[in-house]
Amino acid sequence: MTLSALPHFPATVTRLENGLTLIHQHMPATPVVVADIWVKAGASVEPPEWSGMAHFLEHMIFKGTEYLPPGLFDYEIEARGGMSNAATSYDYAHFYLTVAADALPETLPYLADLVLHAAIPADEFVRERNVVLEEIRQAQDDPDWLGMQALSAQLFPEHPYGRPVLGTADILQQRSPEEMRRFHQAHYQPNSMTIVVTGGVSLEPTLEMVRHSFRAFAQPASCPTSHPRPLTQGEGVQRRVLPMPRLEQARLLMAWLGPGVEDLDGACGMDVLSAILSEGRSARLVKELREERQWVLDIASGFSLQRDSSLFTVQIWLEPDRLEDVEMLICDRLWQLAHYPTPEVEIERAKRLLCHDFAFSTETPGQLAGLYGYYSMVATPEASYEYPARIRAHTPDSLQLLAKQYLSPDRYSVTILLPTD
Repeated sequence: MTLSALPHFPATVTRLENGLTLIHQHMPATPVVVADIWVKAGASVEPPEWSGMAHFLEHMIFKGTEYLPPGLFDYEIEARGGMSNAATSYDYAHFYLTVAADALPETLPYLADLVLHAAIPADEFVRERNVVLEEIRQAQDDPDWLGMQALSAQLFPEHPYGRPVLGTADILQQRSPEEMRRFHQAHYQPNSMTIVVTGGVSLEPTLEMVRHSFRAFAQPASCPTSHPRPLTQGEGVQRRVLPMPRLEQARLLMAWLGPGVEDLDGACGMDVLSAILSEGRSARLVKELREERQWVLDIASGFSLQRDSSLFTVQIWLEPDRLEDVEMLICDRLWQLAHYPTPEVEIERAKRLLCHDFAFSTETPGQLAGLYGYYSMVATPEASYEYPARIRAHTPDSLQLLAKQYLSPDRYSVTILLPTD
């Protein structure tokens, strides 16, 4: 597989003197700006005994600093017509705001103060822990969440990817504000942080604002670290069945480990294979299983690029008496992908869908900030814009090799959610 000329990366990447990375893209026609702070401090850096700390810290970041009382940040952003939010995953946590471009000089220092100097007061810690515990209880009432968590635990038995990002109630009840401060001071350091600014503000004033707002980091602290083992696909078929009361349809979840960030060509090829299988009514599995045989209510596949190991999944909603037939058919169709070249017409259709989706996902400042920040956490920001070229470069031969290497019908993990009376 050969790549054609890669597109010019439209953003500017600047490494500041203190080790902080700034990704900036000026969008002159846009009257708003997004500032998004990304930190390599997701659940994958947690030791098992601190599971859930990264997500809990995301909540506590907004509880103020020495100079910013709880609630003042939200008031200041909303008073200017802006909005803010945050999210935590395995490979990152990020915190962002969207405001009118002329409000950024006033609001960026507030966001920086929260992220760099979170006070983590003891009384707020206790109150917010109850909020997180309720979040865990709600997740445990969601059968799809439970199914994916059981599947992840099979695939990643000794890696943080196999634990819930939310943590568990037992572990969170044992944690203290002091431990969270250590976690924050250990991981929220400039070398682990990227700030993305996209929208109606030019580079020079952005550099000045970022240098001013992100100049005072806390002294690094020590805390327990994660030591995940190398990830390999288990031998044979790893199977787990979860009886589920009040479930109307069964769920069949199948998963394979895929190429990681060291092989972005292969990762993009897995996206193409996923689109061939389940993107749209004419996709292979959708057409055969849902439209023609009517064995399933719905079916979807997807590929998730992660820093340590990526994941290819197939999810099916169906009646319990069709579970064995559907699983066998999917394995047979994956075997065909590995042993017979996919027709060009199917490949070109998948490429068009993926490239169009990419184009539609790069239209707004918020979409671009999310794209650049995510890639800065798992690969490089420049790699984000190489995606369409890598997609277009795939051939029947390259896709057949990927299916043979990664989508074995003899080696995968499966979780079944089974309705019970």
